[in-house]
Amino acid sequence: MSNPLETEVRRLKSLGESKPRFARDPVNKPMINNWTEAMGDRNPVYPGVAPPAMVQVWTMYGLDGVRDADDPLGAMTKVLDDAGYTSVVATNCEQTYHRYLTPGEQLSVTTRLSDVVGPKRTALGEGWFVTTLSTWYVDDEPVAEMMFRVLKFRPPEQAGTVIRPLVDQDTEFFWAGTAQRELRIQRCPDCLELRHPPGPFCQACGNDRPDHVVASGRGTVFSYVVHHHPPVPGKRLPFVIALVELEEGVRMLGELLDVPPDDVRIGQPVTVDWSRVDSELTVPVWRAVP
Repeated sequence: MSNPLETEVRRLKSLGESKPRFARDPVNKPMINNWTEAMGDRNPVYPGVAPPAMVQVWTMYGLDGVRDADDPLGAMTKVLDDAGYTSVVATNCEQTYHRYLTPGEQLSVTTRLSDVVGPKRTALGEGWFVTTLSTWYVDDEPVAEMMFRVLKFRPPEQAGTVIRPLVDQDTEFFWAGTAQRELRIQRCPDCLELRHPPGPFCQACGNDRPDHVVASGRGTVFSYVVHHHPPVPGKRLPFVIALVELEEGVRMLGELLDVPPDDVRIGQPVTVDWSRVDSELTVPVWRAVP
């Protein structure tokens, strides 16, 4: 274990249990009914009591929840993220229940960091196993515990590889065009409607025998995102993906090269260029027009 990590693990472990975090709602019959219906659990004892496996549900953060500052899993996750171990997978979860919970009871939960072990070489990559222990209470009575373990790992480098596009009968003409350095747009031969991404029939008139035109390759940035995470095979982070509105009117996604993320702007003129991956794949990319 490196010194900075070792120091931070010792500090977080020394903090002990986090302060109690209270459930947003008391144990209640509507939530029990929703749970048992989703699980297909027809035990007649419910909803008079709550299924024991629901214990974690009552104290979940919710869609807009934010982890507490003293949450040890969140704190240790940030430490490992900063050290380059940015991917995560859950590996173990063991729960112990002391009794049934009844509607109206108010739960709280505390968590402490139990252990951090690593670095370990795994099939996913080098990583650290992080174990936390949580305890649920009703007032001062412990009613359940959970051991939860995750692997925080650094994905192995995949230099020289890319995520390859799915080529089917609707998109084959497009990728045949990129091999010839042509930016092809699907066109309906009847109503002349242009479409991208391509599809099996014209959405305007229903013609199911589309042809194509070759675009000029010129356009402007309509929108864009800067991709920081997760890692993408064959790409150096961060990189820019731009949605470009072509002169012909359709919009097309592609990587914008040689423009720092802070310098990209909406309306920026761009032109198509070509990135040859191998003998079977050439992909269109964008470059800014000087």
